Amino acid sequence: MIMNKSKYIYPVLAMVFLISAFSKPGSYGNASVIITFQNTANGKPIVLNDSIYTNSFNETYTLRKLKYYISNIILEAGNKQFIEKESYHLVDATHENSFSVSIPPGKYTSIRFIAGVDSARNCSGAQGGALDPLNDMFWTWHSGYVMFKLEGSSPSSKADLNRIEHHIGGYKGPNNTIRNIHLTFSTPLVITNNKSAEIFIRTNIDNYWKGINEIRISDIPVNTIPGEQAKRSADNFPGMFSLINAILF
Repeated sequence: MIMNKSKYIYPVLAMVFLISAFSKPGSYGNASVIITFQNTANGKPIVLNDSIYTNSFNETYTLRKLKYYISNIILEAGNKQFIEKESYHLVDATHENSFSVSIPPGKYTSIRFIAGVDSARNCSGAQGGALDPLNDMFWTWHSGYVMFKLEGSSPSSKADLNRIEHHIGGYKGPNNTIRNIHLTFSTPLVITNNKSAEIFIRTNIDNYWKGINEIRISDIPVNTIPGEQAKRSADNFPGMFSLINAILF
């Protein structure tokens, strides 16, 4: 008896194609998601050069600069993943921080990203877009990118002019400051054809000062080189991020 192999092969190939298209980087036009980062401290939005904040050690401070990288965004739907292609974004507290990602329709359960810039791009020298040195977040080809930059002033600072300068970076060996972030939706985010969603993520600077490690302004007003202290600061990154909500429209 002669079997019609195409009857079995074509459905299998179609299934493989669909799974590959869903799990690999690509360009999608059927659905999209907007990701918005909201910077807060003391339960309120951060306003540069104006508001006074207090950390867990009762140290008051003001901020004049807050910038950090978000990269390698992954949206997860069960055991499948959508990986955003060329995913490098610079969040800057001087303006609104939203960006759009085209995705396939699906039932999404969580979002992953890196706080910082992956080691491959750190090793590639100065680049363009969000990674352009003109953004003032690049040290040298040897030291790579500043993953997180916070500048301001505090009466608790022993540095000149009571300044605070935390430029957290380094991607090599034990002092790597790249951190993985994983946030799970309280209910799955179901996105269908031609629909959009917005995911709101809070970045809470309160948890930068006190998380896994304690970062006191009086002890460390200035931290601008890769090393053990930068690594300790980066250990607090995962606790800074939380999901506010996600809406469909």
